[in-house]
Amino acid sequence: MSTSHAKAAARFLENMPRAQWHDQALWFVRQKRDNMSKQVPEWEDLRQMGHDIKRYNVTHLADLLEQFEENAKRNGVVVHWAADAHEHNRIIHGLLSKHGVKKLVKSKSMLSEECDLNDYLHERGIEVVETDLGERILQLMDAKPSHIVMPAIHIKRQEVGTLFEQKMGTEPGNSDPTYLTHAARHSLREEFIHADAAMTGGNFAIAQTGEVVVCTNEGNADMGMSCQKLNICAFGIEKVIQSLDQLAVFTRLLARSATGQPCTTYTSSFRKPQQGGELHFVIVDNGRSDILGNPEHDKMLNCIRCGACINTCPVYRRSGGYSYSYFIPGPIGVNLGMLKDPRKYSGNVSACSLCLSCSNVCPVKIDLGEQIYRWRQNLSSLGVANKEKKAMSSGMKFLMERPSLFNTALRLAPVANNLPRFMLYNSLNAWGKHRELPKFASQSFNDWWIKNQKK
Repeated sequence: MSTSHAKAAARFLENMPRAQWHDQALWFVRQKRDNMSKQVPEWEDLRQMGHDIKRYNVTHLADLLEQFEENAKRNGVVVHWAADAHEHNRIIHGLLSKHGVKKLVKSKSMLSEECDLNDYLHERGIEVVETDLGERILQLMDAKPSHIVMPAIHIKRQEVGTLFEQKMGTEPGNSDPTYLTHAARHSLREEFIHADAAMTGGNFAIAQTGEVVVCTNEGNADMGMSCQKLNICAFGIEKVIQSLDQLAVFTRLLARSATGQPCTTYTSSFRKPQQGGELHFVIVDNGRSDILGNPEHDKMLNCIRCGACINTCPVYRRSGGYSYSYFIPGPIGVNLGMLKDPRKYSGNVSACSLCLSCSNVCPVKIDLGEQIYRWRQNLSSLGVANKEKKAMSSGMKFLMERPSLFNTALRLAPVANNLPRFMLYNSLNAWGKHRELPKFASQSFNDWWIKNQKK
């Protein structure tokens, strides 16, 4: 398999104190998730219910989407369908141009990242202002998200303090989180008031009511959609669910899995346009129908984008989001990238220890680790398997198929304890350069067993 992720991870690990801080920050969120889930006795039943609901909805997408469109139109919403990223961008630009929009306020949307919407609009003279705090920090830094829920998790507050000092004129050397949050709020309030239109993504689209539900902790989606007359919600076709009863299941799972909260601070429904305004829903495919037709990997459409798999992943925590070539990192990103373009994003499948922690924490029970394992088995047929690792695997297979030779190798293994470090951590093991290899046991289990059987 490709080692491109390992090489990118090596650059992240050059700053070891930051890497350790990143690891601890994400593990703290994982622990919050565990503590919160343990407070719900029916947690595993909820996960199974979420899985079953998603599987039903995904296999009935056509009916649910038609029902959603019908009810949304009945509510006075204008519904658009986008086959791909280009059409998504073209539709939104068309709406903004029609209304003479020069400034758009936008809440966090990974779909807009998927479609490169911001760049598309900027090139056409429309200013886009990110209103999620993390996304706003990254926009001011001209950087991309490194996490789907906490996009600026890799940035320390001291760096934010310096950034705000440069961009907003805040107090020099003041990196107090509360102070910085108030500064960002003050700055963004002006943007909300003077923008010409607002846009948000969507966590769930309810077929029976024709509304879009957005879950945030900052209320920025509500601010944008309340202050402007032209409002747009864009989301993938997999976000549609059947009813508000199903929504209740997912809202219990989402925040607990994502950030270890009982629920998000704001769970907002957008059903009808404001009086005298317009509300547009843009429903996007962009390859999702292809995933639906892939029986080995169609469970990826279950995903509710909580990021729990990313928070728990030992590789992501120790290598950072920018080590992945796909715009979504972690186990979910590895799988989605391969579904998008397996040749282009094959380097990410090496970013997995196959510990299956991601599968165990997924609130809708996607077998993420198992699917990555399946992708690995197909690398050779895609012509992207790493030659060095293939040779190593062939050597191990040769050895393990010959018990006498294998046992001899085991007896010689302790000699490696005395080898120089550079021989154990070389270019073939870029990841291992930053790990401690346990010493080989002085006696193999097989030798111990034979010796003790004779007694």
